[in-house]
Amino acid sequence: MSIAAAEPRGRSRPDACSLLWDQAHASALGTAPAARFWLALEQNGPWGARAATQSHLDPDLGRSLDRMCQDAGGRFILIRRPGSHSDQRDRTRQVQTHRVYLGAGLAALPWLLQADLDDPARLKQLDQLPGAALGSGDINAVQAAMGELQCSPRPVLLICSNSRRDLCCSVRGRPVALESGSQRPGQVWECSHTGGHRFAPTGVLLPYGQTFGRLCAVSAVAALDAAARGELPAELLGAACDRGRSHLGAPEQAAESVVRAHIGELRLHALSTTAAPRADRENAWQCQVTHLDGRRWDVVAVRGPSGDNLPESCGKQAVPTWRWTVVNDSDR
Repeated sequence: MSIAAAEPRGRSRPDACSLLWDQAHASALGTAPAARFWLALEQNGPWGARAATQSHLDPDLGRSLDRMCQDAGGRFILIRRPGSHSDQRDRTRQVQTHRVYLGAGLAALPWLLQADLDDPARLKQLDQLPGAALGSGDINAVQAAMGELQCSPRPVLLICSNSRRDLCCSVRGRPVALESGSQRPGQVWECSHTGGHRFAPTGVLLPYGQTFGRLCAVSAVAALDAAARGELPAELLGAACDRGRSHLGAPEQAAESVVRAHIGELRLHALSTTAAPRADRENAWQCQVTHLDGRRWDVVAVRGPSGDNLPESCGKQAVPTWRWTVVNDSDR
């Protein structure tokens, strides 16, 4: 598993968690954060470890939006444009509007809405929706609740840069966001914690909910250009970079990613995947990956020890780690 395409990045300490995971060639399969939809709100300035309530955004509003998204099976994150975000500079700068993105419908026909809001509290209108509207991707119900939200013309890539959660995200993520953002203005954003900082730089591609690890500026731009065609770039297939699609469970993510790499399928929604626990084997799931053309792969996804002791975050002790192995059903 090669990760050479992930360079160059910012300079990391020798004991940085993402550097150690790179050196161990640790697999990123099946590590996408769980989310049936993504709500991203622009908020400039610094973010704390819990960005929703530790930023210049009103903490009560952040707490409310975070809870709303969690209750509906989604994720709420903060975003900001790549560049400098010193606290002093931000406090003296008048921000007229807050860009917001809402990506949903991930399991069927993904869509991405955007708006520029004078008052981000307007997003609380979404809490009035029927319970399943956000999670199921009911775009008509969402737009009826918030007419400001209109279809986004282009996909966007959110790259984690939340240093207060883990330094790797800032040191390795921000340079990638800045360089790729200069090449695709308006399509690349820094974002708050999405999980998986041991694979920094990490990214979430909207509207598809596809997540990546070990990005570089070249692969970030390639991801956006391919997404405009409804595809993934070939260089991000495989265990080094493909963390999976967020609406799937971890076994489905791993199984789908392995099959996708095996057949070289670039179309984001050419595959659909289901999984069920195996009664005869611990930490094993029977998975079925189905192609739009009718082909089907029956595979077993197994969660087991990787054999490496690694820190899952910077500054933490090394612990035994695990990885997903996917084999043909007949090879089990």
